[in-house]
Amino acid sequence: MGLHHFRILMILLSFKITISYKIQASFVFGDSLLDVGNNNYITSLAKANHYPYGIDFGKPTGRFCNGRTVVDVIEQKLGLGFTPPYLSPNTSGMVILKGVNYASAAAGILNYTGHIFVGRINFDAQIDNFANTRQEIITKIGVSASLKLLNNALFTVAFGSNDFLDNYLSPPPSIPNFQFLSPESFVAIMISTFRVQLSRLFNLGARKIVVVNVGPIGCIPYMRDSNPFSRDKCVTFPNQLAQLFNTQLKSLVEELRTILKGSLFVYGDAYHIMEDIIMNYTKYGFKNPNSACCHLVGRFGGLIACGGYSIVCEDRSKYIFWDTFHPSDAANVIIAKRLLNGDVNDISPTNVWQLLQG
Repeated sequence: MGLHHFRILMILLSFKITISYKIQASFVFGDSLLDVGNNNYITSLAKANHYPYGIDFGKPTGRFCNGRTVVDVIEQKLGLGFTPPYLSPNTSGMVILKGVNYASAAAGILNYTGHIFVGRINFDAQIDNFANTRQEIITKIGVSASLKLLNNALFTVAFGSNDFLDNYLSPPPSIPNFQFLSPESFVAIMISTFRVQLSRLFNLGARKIVVVNVGPIGCIPYMRDSNPFSRDKCVTFPNQLAQLFNTQLKSLVEELRTILKGSLFVYGDAYHIMEDIIMNYTKYGFKNPNSACCHLVGRFGGLIACGGYSIVCEDRSKYIFWDTFHPSDAANVIIAKRLLNGDVNDISPTNVWQLLQG
């Protein structure tokens, strides 16, 4: 090896070490797509701490998947390890310096969302929990070191699906204040609430914040089976709602990045990524683009939640959807890789790797 190439190698190694040193923590906020077990510790109808959930993870943990969540995969790629659920008794001491997961199944941007599941920890309460963690970190390592840790940490926020599925689209009379609103008015409430919440997160020290949009909820097995007239196509109206929200969410992320000085907000386009996977499923190695691997009733297996009585497909890697609502581990790996390394069509203005190098 020549001296010139040796110097380049040393620079690259030094750069890699610098990046891995700076990124020491991951803080996660969201719903069942990212919950790693918080709902295990509350009275809730939304739980995944039972078989066959976790069948490819080694055991049920509270993850609504056969394996890992999208953030699990991202954290593995970053060398961080899995962040623990906030409510676990073991999430204490120095463990919290590596990050905490606050996500809760059935949670939403709006506090009323998910009420039919009884217990859930919506975004406002998740931020309250983060504020508690922040104070614990300050107590352990001081204000200066805490702010540095938070400034360099990865924050992931993914909400909105349940505000449609378990609120706006729920049959009356379950939505007393929202059932008469137009889609535009309802989305406006979501966005205005989200603006306040994300700003509060910034004020608590978050800087590198990936905000993931709502996926094509009209394509999930539950929605397909609930709307049989759509036949083999995704259901149009739920997808239109998601797109209406996503358009305004992208503008909100750009707005916050501009007005909150020092913030590095990033917009993750899960809708685009999932739509691409579903439309071109064979290219990604899938054989089934529309049905739940864990199923019992319904043409697409979407009418009854996954449980011990369900039938589980033999090869989970060939299914995009694990259950009635959630992607499989195999799909989550693709989503995670595209958020990490994707172009501006997947995540903008920078991907996660580029964000963390800033």
